[in-house]
Amino acid sequence: MSTQLTPALSDATLQLEGGVALVTFNRHDIRNALTGSQLIDDILKVIDWANQDSRVAVLVFTGAGSAFSAGGNIKEMQHRDTTHKDGAFSGDVYQVQEKYRRGIQQIPLAMEKTEVPTIAAINGPAIGAGFDFACMCDIRIGSDNARMGETFVNLGIIPGDGGAWFLQRLIGYQRAAELTFTGRVIDASEARSLGILLEVVSPEALLEHTLSIAAQMAAKPPQALRLTKRLMKSAQRLELPDFLDQCALFQGICHNTEDHLEAVSAFIEKRPGDFNGR
Repeated sequence: MSTQLTPALSDATLQLEGGVALVTFNRHDIRNALTGSQLIDDILKVIDWANQDSRVAVLVFTGAGSAFSAGGNIKEMQHRDTTHKDGAFSGDVYQVQEKYRRGIQQIPLAMEKTEVPTIAAINGPAIGAGFDFACMCDIRIGSDNARMGETFVNLGIIPGDGGAWFLQRLIGYQRAAELTFTGRVIDASEARSLGILLEVVSPEALLEHTLSIAAQMAAKPPQALRLTKRLMKSAQRLELPDFLDQCALFQGICHNTEDHLEAVSAFIEKRPGDFNGR
């Protein structure tokens, strides 16, 4: 890995400080909808950059304005044959499925391959695809203003972005089925009780608290952090013998890094470690 040029984004902003990359969805005029904006491309650019840039230890996603993300742009759905003929929802069956495959479905594929921890700081409503994107992150911190819903059925459609795959793995089939089949919106308190949110904090404290958690992760040896993220994902799909083989290999890598020796010395000497990614 090496350092890479910070990507130029269209509908989001990007800040990198102390290993923590903060991505802010910046289309509050459409409540940060993922369709009808450039946010899908922005997310994909950021993930590709983070995977390749050794300076990045953690990705944090949040929204500007009152919403985290409203998901799909409903006006595009309503006017798909008039003002939005080239939008994500227009065309025949083949054309629509190709737009999903080459559009929003690239997000879950990319998120599953993200090599650094990801945190969603949910500042407001996360609805439909916006909710699903939050569920794709490793950790979710919500403000008191957060509202979440797997609301596709309310519009006569299904979670075409892969949300049904992620939600049931996060909270179990029965609870995911109830939320998906009813399309109801839940508040931050219920989301925490279901295990969707790790914590709920005040709106004023959300970003500071989330970045504090991210900084704790970013302070760890960077190679070990990325390898641990890969292990966590591998554990979801590998049989135990194959997983243990991967653990042994990754552990062999870690034991032969300078950062491991520095971490051991720092622990014994009761001081913070000074890690260089080697």
